[in-house]
Amino acid sequence: MHNPHRNAIDRVVVTYLAALIIGTGLLMMPSATTTPGGISLLSALFTATSAISVTGLEVLSVGGDFTFFGQAVILGLIQAGGLGILLLTTLLAMLVAGKVGLRLRESVAAEAKSSHIGGIRPMVLRIIGLTVATELAITSALFLRFFLHYDEPPGGAFWDAVFHAVSAFNNAGFALKSDSLAAYATDPFVCAPIALGAILGGLGYPVLIELFRHYRMPLKWSMTTRAVIVVTPVLLLGGTAFIAAIEWNNPGTLGHLDWWGKLQTAAFQSTTTRTAGFSSVDISQLHSATWFGMDILMFVGGGPAGTAGGVKITTVMVLLAITWAEVTGGTKANLFGARVAESAHRQATTVIVLALSLVALSTTVLMLDAPELGLDRVLFEVISAFANVGLSTGITSGLSGLSQGVLILAMVLGRLGPVTVASALALRARTIRYELPVERPLIG
Repeated sequence: MHNPHRNAIDRVVVTYLAALIIGTGLLMMPSATTTPGGISLLSALFTATSAISVTGLEVLSVGGDFTFFGQAVILGLIQAGGLGILLLTTLLAMLVAGKVGLRLRESVAAEAKSSHIGGIRPMVLRIIGLTVATELAITSALFLRFFLHYDEPPGGAFWDAVFHAVSAFNNAGFALKSDSLAAYATDPFVCAPIALGAILGGLGYPVLIELFRHYRMPLKWSMTTRAVIVVTPVLLLGGTAFIAAIEWNNPGTLGHLDWWGKLQTAAFQSTTTRTAGFSSVDISQLHSATWFGMDILMFVGGGPAGTAGGVKITTVMVLLAITWAEVTGGTKANLFGARVAESAHRQATTVIVLALSLVALSTTVLMLDAPELGLDRVLFEVISAFANVGLSTGITSGLSGLSQGVLILAMVLGRLGPVTVASALALRARTIRYELPVERPLIG
């Protein structure tokens, strides 16, 4: 039976894969790299996947191994991937809103004012306008800093500013220096605009629009906006305190900085860990406990319908609401003054179970392929790939073709998986004509 919603999702996946193939081909061209004769198919595919999924994992140095043309291709893939995921998730949200009712349509698709095709064009234009305006603002701030303070030539300062601005808003994490942003770890005029861009991109388009419209009236905010706005600072501040506490005296990370530098660097690393993927410290020198805490931050990610990865804040909050209802003996899951729709229970549970299954399977394969690396490093790499973060303990380029292939698959599924699974569940309509007998298994 013809299903336009299913066809829309299929077209998105096909378009994504087509862009990935084109990007891989462009990066294999000799003019794209400083390597004589060009790079291998696997390296090109890995880099293109990392760029279009706005992850940031690298097997080659963007600034050292790619020419200006190659860097421009990577930047184009980042922009296409980030803008594409904004459009994809918002359009799917509109389809879901139109399918499940007026109340959700008003909260999720308020910007389009309709779940029908007539509202799509203005929404697309507003998303593009928001993206361009934010990236231009970040570019301007970074250009002035690179040009005036670091004495970079105008052309070089402009390219550095553009590249990092686009990478920041799209939560890609690609940088032009081999040590990412470690050289600017204590420079707030570089780190602050990049962190702000990552936060804005990670909030999600529906949340940004609702804040713009009702910033003085939080009572009108939807459950999604309330969850993202409340939980985001909790994760940022909690991550800052966690990283600072463990790494405070670590000479390889924060130990050599003064107290203000330590707090600033910890705050920036907490911000980018949740999907932006820039690093202002040597990730390989972090304590293994810090890696584990960052695993959790990466897995959660940012807000829905944004450039962030992970399973999303709202997914985790729905599961916590369900858990709290069970623990307290409640019959319904409530969140921020409203009852969570039962259909969201199924969607959140499915996304989490599938995500954990993918992480577990990928980690197992990498452990079998490279047992000498240890569980902590491998798990960090896998979650970073799945959550489209891009942080690494330094093992990416040394992995075998099999392990790099697993990470490629994790990046693709991490970018497309959660949103398409949740949307497919919400859009699928099937009348149940019979029910099986009820039986309660023993739990625990």
